[in-house]
Amino acid sequence: MNIQTQTFRGYGKTKEITAQTAVECRFGGEVETVLTAHAHAVLTGADAGNGEVRYYGKAHFSIVYEDAEKHVCRAEKGVEFSAAAKDESVYPALTAKAVVAVENVSVRREGASVFLTALLGTDISLYGEESFDYLSGGDIVMKRAAVKVLSAHLCGGAAEAEDEFETEPLGDILQHSETVSVTDVVCETGLVKAEGEINLGVLALKQDNSLTSFERLVPFRVEIPCDAASFGCDVEVRVSVADVSIHAEEEDGKCNIYARFTLVSEGCVYEETALDGVLDAFSTECETELAYFDGAFCGAGEFKRVTERVSGKAILAGSVNFADTLEAVTLQRSEAELVTTPEGKRAEGVANATLLVKTEGDYRAVEISLPFSVVVEAGDAEAHVMVCGMSARQKQEGEIDAEATVKILLREKKQYTVRLVSGVKEGEKFKESDSAISVYIPKAGDGLWELAKRLKKAPEDVEMSNPDIEFPVKEGQRVIIYRKKAI
Repeated sequence: MNIQTQTFRGYGKTKEITAQTAVECRFGGEVETVLTAHAHAVLTGADAGNGEVRYYGKAHFSIVYEDAEKHVCRAEKGVEFSAAAKDESVYPALTAKAVVAVENVSVRREGASVFLTALLGTDISLYGEESFDYLSGGDIVMKRAAVKVLSAHLCGGAAEAEDEFETEPLGDILQHSETVSVTDVVCETGLVKAEGEINLGVLALKQDNSLTSFERLVPFRVEIPCDAASFGCDVEVRVSVADVSIHAEEEDGKCNIYARFTLVSEGCVYEETALDGVLDAFSTECETELAYFDGAFCGAGEFKRVTERVSGKAILAGSVNFADTLEAVTLQRSEAELVTTPEGKRAEGVANATLLVKTEGDYRAVEISLPFSVVVEAGDAEAHVMVCGMSARQKQEGEIDAEATVKILLREKKQYTVRLVSGVKEGEKFKESDSAISVYIPKAGDGLWELAKRLKKAPEDVEMSNPDIEFPVKEGQRVIIYRKKAI
């Protein structure tokens, strides 16, 4: 039996793994009471090895605190870190792309020192070469189809974004935080373009030594060169803030805030190829044993955006009363996941923030959480949430009414499952029938291919012998097979 095969060679995502690590930072004895604690992590690299992915970077810690004289102060430190994500299937030829996020920040005091611990969650995607053989021809009956496969092309780059705005006069900028949301990604010839917003949150000390907080939505645009990019390609892009420079300048009784952001972007363009593959095959002369390639190719689908204003009673991690003055809402953050309900998909999560209150000249922080559930239209997708514009009021003593704007980005996942004939093993020869004509009673619903395979005849021969039959066949129909006989 003469059989031909071809080999597909591509590059794609082979595996996704997650990891956690804790990074700790120490502040000195000048810290009397910590009011707010923030951490931001930036990865500088990730390398695949034997059975592990080692990733490394720097965590930036900042605190706002009161000293022994009740002065509100600030402090910042950076800590380099390195960690490993274990997985036996990892080998050095793979390319590792990692995204890190601060999942939690905890504060503890030991003696005269204060320690901040940031729990970092890291999502790692591994990319490598993919190849497989598939049947392409031969003296065998084949069921052919155009089968879609994907190849991944990695790309990345850096960009900057700037913003300038005016505020009331300030005494000092104490702390800032940034959240990035990518709102749109398109491919052009040789270029990937991404747009989005940076939610800049600022906690500041006013000239009368009271606290205030404000935020800005800063638009950004990133262009990433990629030779494989073309109009209509599927693409995914992640953008993170690598560095921020922010300062205030006063002039003529006004305060101008200048912010500059260094952005790092990593993307993946998915190239779609249609293979002329074989889904099934059989021989009209002998038994055959087929071998198959089974694979799955992951890609990226469409972006969908949902914006909703949510409100309700906040969950408090401390107590408040009418003697408290609510001064600032800072360090807004959110987490959410997609859940399936009888009414459809919903994004369910919680918007968190730190509420700073003042009582008889003393500050303290109360963590507040506002649960939300938003109806979304999504299939298999990832949900990324950014919370902004969060406010808090105390209408009833001991209770906080909170409002926030929740911006949900849904990134659809795309996956192709492929099953192709990759090889054929020849078996015993069929015994030829002595009859010139055979009549078969097929099962109702049989298609032409299934019937031809059962009869061990080429589909075109079955159709030629039965020109009046439509497929799939109906109950009670007869199929006739003619055999040429030598005289």
